[in-house]
Amino acid sequence: MQGVIKSYDPTTGDGVIMTDTDFSEHDLAENALEGSVFRMLRQGQRVLFDLNDEGRATQLRLGSEIDMGTPDFLQ
Repeated sequence: MQGVIKSYDPTTGDGVIMTDTDFSEHDLAENALEGSVFRMLRQGQRVLFDLNDEGRATQLRLGSEIDMGTPDFLQ
């Protein structure tokens, strides 16, 4: 799946990803950044991810670089 980071708190590791296809929101799993190139996330950053059994985003990887902007409704 691909989406954008809607929010991320580097202190707690809590965050939300919104999918490109239907704008559904998924919380980050506790281990979402483990083994990834990311050490930190920023709002509007495009990522690829999988969902775990609880519906939380995990296994984050770099998304498409075509549009790295923040969607208008997040501004």
